[in-house]
Amino acid sequence: MPQSLSREFIEKDSNISLAKTGTAEKIWDACLEILKDKLNNQAFKTWFAPITPIHFADNELTIEVPSQFFYEWIEENYSIQLKQALKDILGSEGKLMYSIVMDKSQSHPVTIELPHQNVAKAELGEEGCSTVQASSDRDFLERNRTKFESHLNPKYTFDTLIRGDCNSLAFAASKSVAQNPGQNAFNPLVIYGGVGLGKTHMVQAIGNQVREKCISEYVLYVSSEKFAIDFVNAIQNANIQEFSAFYRKVDVLIIDDIQFFAGKEKTQEEIFHIFNTLHQSNKQIILSSDRPIKEIKGIEDRLISRFNWGLSADIQPPDYETRKAIIQSKLEQNGVTLDGNVIEFIATNVTQNVRELEGCIVKLLASHSLVNQDIDLSFTKSTLKDIIKIQSKQLSLDTIEKAVCSYFSITPNDLKGKSKKKEIAAGRQIAMYLGKELTGSSLKTIGLHFGGRDHSTVIHGYNAIQKKVEHSAETRNHIEELKKRIEIMSM
Repeated sequence: MPQSLSREFIEKDSNISLAKTGTAEKIWDACLEILKDKLNNQAFKTWFAPITPIHFADNELTIEVPSQFFYEWIEENYSIQLKQALKDILGSEGKLMYSIVMDKSQSHPVTIELPHQNVAKAELGEEGCSTVQASSDRDFLERNRTKFESHLNPKYTFDTLIRGDCNSLAFAASKSVAQNPGQNAFNPLVIYGGVGLGKTHMVQAIGNQVREKCISEYVLYVSSEKFAIDFVNAIQNANIQEFSAFYRKVDVLIIDDIQFFAGKEKTQEEIFHIFNTLHQSNKQIILSSDRPIKEIKGIEDRLISRFNWGLSADIQPPDYETRKAIIQSKLEQNGVTLDGNVIEFIATNVTQNVRELEGCIVKLLASHSLVNQDIDLSFTKSTLKDIIKIQSKQLSLDTIEKAVCSYFSITPNDLKGKSKKKEIAAGRQIAMYLGKELTGSSLKTIGLHFGGRDHSTVIHGYNAIQKKVEHSAETRNHIEELKKRIEIMSM
């Protein structure tokens, strides 16, 4: 008998004996000897050296891995090599189970057990992946097809979302993601901004377009609160495996208000593993937050790092023109037209919150339908008095300041500061001009209000604008529009 053939028979006999009488440690050591020859040293040390064999019975080896991410990574990247090693040692009937440590903080660590992907029967497809696994994935999706619920609001579309300077980057990025989810540089896409600015509308618009264009049916929108509650319930009901599997099968995952994950360590652990699985599979992840990712306290650094892999785009409070457009859009959706003064009154006095703007329209139309009264400025002020705090007041420099800042999209600090940028300097001079024209304030008072300037600066600014009013139609239009707004604000 040739020497090489003799060695093959000896090894085969040795393995058969090991399968019958060996311990978990001996069998795993034998597998490691095979894996060492198939993997580079770094991969072997990183992914296989930390594994502990814990049980062997009925030709089934159980190994303990440090986390679910470990399990997923090995299954996705080293399944073929591991399958062959087990077959060499245990034969075609050999089985492998993973024991995954889920909670190390308890006196007795919480673990779950998951099988290796059908070691005995899985066949490799052309791409080197298990066709049984692919079939399993398809079966999972088919089982959930009839009951899959995306939790998307069909009203949240790009058609009903007003684009302005306040959200232009977020809007453009969202449209790009909706056209090609998971196949672009914006993964994850993070939309952040204050309360009521339209974040939820925008992230759901992505999901609705993906479904509308039949790019994928498996789009899931979930609030961070619901995710956390469902995760806790899954742990309590011992169905964490099903919970994890469900989230790993979606094509577009949208999680709203991720700042609420702060301090929830176990939930963050689960998000971390889901994120890794989806991202490695080129599935799209979309997140929203009320602040930049780096400013969220209580989120693990490794999650912060991953959330910053893609693009973060902010949404700012809408400027005056965008506020008017939002109001007009809401009216058109309801088939209603309103007097321009009413629209300007609302747009001028509700400045920070899109949700409040829409709430004003809803309340106005509801009140109108109940009392059947014309929606004029007086009716509007009376109806919205709980939303828009209107005080009877004389025209003040504060009112002028508010109007000018809104009109030129600058802040009070800009207006009162030392910046010489063209638009800020122009706004400052116009504010001082209007202060002299419309109030009884002294030059000294005006100067002090707008940044502690002396009366000569006020005179210079007034004269400069007066000259432009005489020769520039653009400046005249600015002044007339501002006077109109100030009048409405003073009612």
